[in-house]
Amino acid sequence: MAVKVLVVDDSGFFRRRVSEILSSDPNIQVVGTATNGREAIDQALALKPDVITMDYEMPMMDGITAVRHIMQRCPTPVLMFSSLTHEGARVTLDALDAGAVDFLPKNFEDISRTPEKVKQLLCEKVHSIARSNRRYSSFSAPAHSAHPSPAPASSAPARPAHVPAQPSHAAPAAPASSAAPKRKAYRLVAIGTSTGGPVALQRVLTQLPANFPAPLVLIQHMPAAFTKAFAERLDKLCRISVKEAEDGDVLRPGLALLAPGGKQMMVDARGVVRILPGDERLNYKPCVDITFGSAAKSYNDKVLAVVLTGMGADGREGARLLKQGGSQVWAQDEASCVIYGMPMAVVKANLADAVYGLDDIGRHLVEACM
Repeated sequence: MAVKVLVVDDSGFFRRRVSEILSSDPNIQVVGTATNGREAIDQALALKPDVITMDYEMPMMDGITAVRHIMQRCPTPVLMFSSLTHEGARVTLDALDAGAVDFLPKNFEDISRTPEKVKQLLCEKVHSIARSNRRYSSFSAPAHSAHPSPAPASSAPARPAHVPAQPSHAAPAAPASSAAPKRKAYRLVAIGTSTGGPVALQRVLTQLPANFPAPLVLIQHMPAAFTKAFAERLDKLCRISVKEAEDGDVLRPGLALLAPGGKQMMVDARGVVRILPGDERLNYKPCVDITFGSAAKSYNDKVLAVVLTGMGADGREGARLLKQGGSQVWAQDEASCVIYGMPMAVVKANLADAVYGLDDIGRHLVEACM
């Protein structure tokens, strides 16, 4: 059965090009288009598409507001188009927080210059989120958090005492399929994720106390223009500190370092982070396998690695190296994943020591490390 797609964009050119690209795939059917957020809501209700592609900046009603209404009235996987700017990153993160599943850069030059590459990427995204979100009503938008105002420049950022992490329309989290973890003095917690990861990381990290005793490294598949804005967002929401990693950063308890987009992050035995240029031979920049592999080499059995929602199998080979050194590997369970790809790869390879629902992972991290 063909995947039914609703294309939403105020640009006639972009609507036509996206529709043409999607329609070139025999297993995708463009069932309608909309020029603004209000039309998108009406069309979503009337056409019941499997996937919606959504622009942000539109007249009448913007994309984020439309996503929130759609998640409330007819939860549907939404793929956002975003500009590769700091502001575009902020807006895209707001859209993901509102319930969008994934995003693609909105680059008109790429559409005209490399149509085959754009077609492959767009169609793969649409198929993946349609296939993996048939139960999408179970994972609709997380509660929209009121972001605390930044602290004055002269003082340290305030840490909220509590940030709600439960989704507003989600089904109850599936019970953990593994026993509670045993406490251990881990030297590093490493978390890798992709599609669905920004919201998943927020829900995990907001459960950690400011005095969390282990350093953390975060590997999220994300463009270079996005990771700084994402780190800033997490830092405002979490009680631990979060920053985009820089070459030479030192691991320390209660600090989470986010791998910069377009590059690779490694850690050494001295606790120093190394940021390397992205290798064009690698599909992912940053790559979970690269960071996990360096952690396995540097810390042997003192790493606790977590693989969250995401497409593909990145993290599996790094998890294998960690297991060989005696470290622990956890995977997010299928019921709470947006895309059960990366965690499934780890579980199917028999590399997972524990499998937990998303809303249990933060609590278990505290139990394991404190």
